Amino acid sequence: MPRSSRSPGDPGALLEDVAHNPRPRRIAQRGRNTSRMAEDTSPNMTWFTCFACSLRTQAQQVLFNTCRCKLLCQKLMEKTGILLLCAFGFWMFSIHLPSKMKVWQVSAPRLTDLTLTSQYHLHSSIHSHQIGGEIQDLRGSMNQLIAKLQEMEAMSDEQKMAQKIMKMIHGDYIEKPDFALKSIGASIDFEHTSATYNHEKAHSYWNWIQLWNYAQPPDVILEPNVTPGNCWAFEGDRGQVTIQLAQKVYLSNLTLQHIPKTISLSGSLDTAPKDFVIYGMEGSPKEEVFLGAFQFQPENIIQMFPLQNQPARAFGAVKVKISSNWGNPGFTCLYRVRVHGSVAPPREQPHQNPYPERD
Repeated sequence: MPRSSRSPGDPGALLEDVAHNPRPRRIAQRGRNTSRMAEDTSPNMTWFTCFACSLRTQAQQVLFNTCRCKLLCQKLMEKTGILLLCAFGFWMFSIHLPSKMKVWQVSAPRLTDLTLTSQYHLHSSIHSHQIGGEIQDLRGSMNQLIAKLQEMEAMSDEQKMAQKIMKMIHGDYIEKPDFALKSIGASIDFEHTSATYNHEKAHSYWNWIQLWNYAQPPDVILEPNVTPGNCWAFEGDRGQVTIQLAQKVYLSNLTLQHIPKTISLSGSLDTAPKDFVIYGMEGSPKEEVFLGAFQFQPENIIQMFPLQNQPARAFGAVKVKISSNWGNPGFTCLYRVRVHGSVAPPREQPHQNPYPERD
């Protein structure tokens, strides 16, 4: 059924809508009462509502202004408290600082005196300890010298005393030019030199591949480095070495050197050479001239041998032929060989018979 064209404020239209609306009747009655109150009180409530709104707005403004004043007062109080605290601290600092400065000025000289005194005592104690250590060292060395002097005084034989002194100093007393030095041009004539002894312990292997051979070459005997193991070794007790000199020399002496028994790793000197012969060599093919036969005593680590035959001619090479050692059947060691002489021919001296005639 279509709705009627009545106005909304018509009471008949309202009843008709209520009859067709499924909502409960109390809702309709509430709306009817509200519309009646609005019609009755609308002219009286207008001025009251406006007045209430204006009061509420003024109250909000007052509250807002009051809150801003409170916040501003709190900030001012905080700033003022901080400034007061700073002023109070500065005042206290300005009062107590002069007294503290006086105390520091009074105590500063005392502190410097104390530090200087402590440093003086420290230096004096260190100096006394150093002096005490030096005195102890001097006492030890003096005791050793006294013991050695007592041993020398107890020896009756002058020869033994001289040997003792030489063993003590272990010095190189050969003051002659060495023409067999490698540093001045001497070398080894490998064609007339025995082969180097190759021992299994002198090789370094990796997976059956030889990496390094520690055996020293023959030219090690031309260098002054005489240390255990730094020698040239040849197999057996017979061998020879030929030294090409730096220049032609009128030969006079030959020196052999070996390590002492005290520093030998094996504790013996059985690898030292014993009997040997010296030849002078010159020309091509090289002519050998006998210069002397000698025996090396390993107890004396440095021995100089005057040549038995000194021809009036210069030689450019020297051969040392060893025929025995001091007991080692495996190999023989040569540590150092020196060759002495002069570049100029020696002065002629009257021939002396080494074997005097018997009556």
